[in-house]
Amino acid sequence: MRSSHLSSTYLQDGIGGLRQGYEYGRSGNPTRTALEQQLAAIEEAAHARSFSSGLAAADALLRAVLRPGDDVLLGDDVYGGTYRLLTRVLGPWGVTVRIADLSDEHAVAAALAERPSRIVWLETPSNPLLRIVDIAAIGRVAHAAGALLVVDNTFATPALQQPIALGADAVVHSTTKYLGGHSDVVGGAVIANDAALDEQVGFLQFAVGAISGPHDAWLTTRGIKTLGVRMARHSENAMTIAERLAAEERVARVYYPGLASHPGHEVAARQMSAFGGIVSIELPTAAAARRFAESTEVFALAESLGDLVADLDAALRVAVG
Repeated sequence: MRSSHLSSTYLQDGIGGLRQGYEYGRSGNPTRTALEQQLAAIEEAAHARSFSSGLAAADALLRAVLRPGDDVLLGDDVYGGTYRLLTRVLGPWGVTVRIADLSDEHAVAAALAERPSRIVWLETPSNPLLRIVDIAAIGRVAHAAGALLVVDNTFATPALQQPIALGADAVVHSTTKYLGGHSDVVGGAVIANDAALDEQVGFLQFAVGAISGPHDAWLTTRGIKTLGVRMARHSENAMTIAERLAAEERVARVYYPGLASHPGHEVAARQMSAFGGIVSIELPTAAAARRFAESTEVFALAESLGDLVADLDAALRVAVG
C-alpha cells in the first residue's frame, strides 16, 4: 500500500449494505486492515489487531481475558508500563499480580500450583535486564495449569523470534519500537491464532476506540518492510559493542544474551535467530553510570528504542573506541 486511506466514513450501498465491509473509521479502515494482515503474517498467526499504542494493545488483551478476581503471573523484570497498567489501572478493578522467576519453569509450576493464574505474561528478552525465558517450556507449564501464555515480543521482533510457533497464545508489541523503526509513529498490536480471543480483542478495539489511525498504520507498514535487514544490523552492532564492553574493566557487568556468559544464552540461541539490538550494562556506582550516559557523543538520551542511527559505522566507532 503506497499511501494511507484517510477517510473517516464510507459510502454504503443502501441500508445495511457496507461497501467492502467498511462503515466508519473506528470500526475499520483499509490501511489498518492491511497492517493487521501484515502483522499476522510476520508472526505466523491467523489474526492481528492494531492499536494506538503498545499499552492500549496490552490493555485490550488483558480486559478481553481477565475478570475481577483473576490473577496474572509476571516476570520479576517486566516493562514498568505493563506493571503500572496491571497494578494501578486493573488492580482496583480486582485483578491481582504475582511475581515469579519465569526463567525457572519449576518456580513457575510451583507458583501456579499455589494459586491459579489466568495469564502468564512474559518478556524475552526482558526490559531492561534482557533476561531470557524458554517460551516453549513455560507455555507447557502455563497450559497445564489452565493459563494463557502471553509474550511481549517487542525487543526480539518476529524477525528474530516466533512466540506463537513456540506455544504462546498471544503476542503483544509496542510497534513504536523496532517494527516502526523510525521514531515517527506510536502504536501497538495484539496477535493470536485463536479466533474467539481475536474476536474479544477486536470488540474492545471497536468499543473503546484505541485504534491506530490510517497514517500511523501506513508508517508502521513502511517500517516493517525493512525490519529484517534492520534487525540483522542491530544484532551485529550490539554483539560488537557487548563484547567490547565485556572486556572493559570499568564495566561491572554486561547484559546481552548473545554473550556466552549470559545465563540465558543457550535458550536464546535455540529460540532466536539473532540476539537483538539492546545491550544493558551495570557500572560500579550511580555516579559512574551518570558519567557514562552524559559522555556519549552519538547516542542521545531519549525515550524509546529501535530507531535508525544515521551513521551506524560512526556510532560503532564511538561506542567501541
